Amino acid sequence: MKSKKIYKFLATALLLLICFSAISAAVFAAGDVATAVENTWTAAKAQIKKVVDNVVFPVLSLILAVLFFVKVGGAYFDYRKHGQFEFTAPAILFVCLLFVLTAPLYIWDII
Repeated sequence: MKSKKIYKFLATALLLLICFSAISAAVFAAGDVATAVENTWTAAKAQIKKVVDNVVFPVLSLILAVLFFVKVGGAYFDYRKHGQFEFTAPAILFVCLLFVLTAPLYIWDII
């Protein structure tokens, strides 16, 4: 019984060793990965910029604008109820909204 467990363990270890050695050979055969990534980025940069500028930033702007106006409305009702206006959350959302609205102008120069 004990020898069967040892044989199963050794067979599993041998199988894993064979699998990992095949994977490591493929990884080492890849060559210069940095050049491949740079070439891929160069080829796809225009498409990525177009999608981010036309889809991602407008969606983020819409979400932040809705959150900003909801938060300002909630702060107004809290002001009417308690007499104190909380500026922190609306100010943070407003700054984030300004950042997202102006990001397409300078973000690609940074990247």
